[in-house]
This record gives sequence, structure tokens and C-alpha cells, in this order.
Amino acid sequence: MVWTIPNILTFLRLMAAPGVAIAFLYFTRPYADWFALVLFVTAAATDWFDGYLARAWGQTTKLGAMLDPIADKAMVVIALMVFMGYSSYSAWLVLPATVIVFREVFVSGLREFLGDTAGTLKVTKLAKWKTTTQMIAIAVLFAQGVFEHYVAMGVWGMDDAMFEAILAGEVADEAGLRWKYTAMIWSGQIGLVLLWLAAFLTAITGIDYFRKAWPHLKE
Repeated sequence: MVWTIPNILTFLRLMAAPGVAIAFLYFTRPYADWFALVLFVTAAATDWFDGYLARAWGQTTKLGAMLDPIADKAMVVIALMVFMGYSSYSAWLVLPATVIVFREVFVSGLREFLGDTAGTLKVTKLAKWKTTTQMIAIAVLFAQGVFEHYVAMGVWGMDDAMFEAILAGEVADEAGLRWKYTAMIWSGQIGLVLLWLAAFLTAITGIDYFRKAWPHLKE
């Protein structure tokens, strides 16, 4: 039976990937950010469950092995595209996003070229950590977008002097701007640090796969 529960979870994760981008076409912000965050985190959670269930129930299949990395790559690449288009941190996202996208395309090309010998490029533990770090970084950055737009709504019609006075505690913070602004700053910085870490792990695993594939490429 091809359509086992683990395979269905993997397929749903693949279908959720474009939903992250579609959310920004049909919802206003921050509702689009909320929808993308919940969808992304839920889909990312299935990345652990489908593999665990497939092993626990003895339901590993070739279809699942094929769809799983495709779903992971689709989620990460599409989310990065959304950040590049909508995030205020787009300038800081260019380099790590480029490294991640380049590596994913490059390794996919290696696997396609190797064909029957693609087993040479089995997923390593470091590659799994890479994927986990990518997904956590993206989830944190989506949360940053949520806080950013709640802050923007809270300061609507407010001058800079008033906003600074609220942050300094000189004026009553009735809208909770202080904690929302703090959450926005911290989630943005933590998300970027994690994304750069993910880019580093992505580059390392890409080099490792290239090294393993080199003997076949020389032929």
C-alpha cells in the first residue's frame, strides 16, 4: 500500500509549501504572517512524525523516500522567497538564502546525475541538523513578522517622540508596544543568527556530498 499514513503526511507537507506563499496573496498582514507561521510549524512537525511512524510501523517506501526531501526543500525555498519579498530584513537574508538555495539545487542535480548510484549521497545526521536549523530559523522569522506588524499597527498615527517615550517608560504603555517591540527585535535577530548557522551547515553538507560524488563525476 503506497498511501500509508507516513506518506500522506509527507504529501500534505509538500502541498503546504506553496500555501505559505499563497497566504500573503489572499490575507493582509499580520494575518498572513500568522497563517504562514502556523502552517509552516505544523508542516515542519510532520517531518519528524512521518519518518518516525514509517520506521516504527515498517512502512518505509520508495515514494516516501522520494517525497520527503522534496517536501523539505520546497518548504525552505518557498519560505525564503517569501522573506525576500516581504521581510524588512531582506538585505541580510540575501547571502544565507543564496547559499541555501544553491546547495539544495546543486545536491538535487548531483543525485539526478548519479542515478542508480545516488545512494552514495545518503542523508547524514549533519544534513538532518541542517534541515532542522533551517526550519526553526524560518519559523522564528515568521514570528518576527507577526510582532513587526503588531508594532506597526500600534504606532499608527503616533510620532517618533511619543513612541520613544513609551519605550523609555515615560508614558503609559496601554497597547503593550514595549514587549511587542522587544519581541520583534529579539525574534528578528535570533532568526537571522539561526539562518546564518543553517547556511553554514548547508554549505558544509553540500561540500561533503560533492566530495562523495567526485569519484563518480571523474568517470
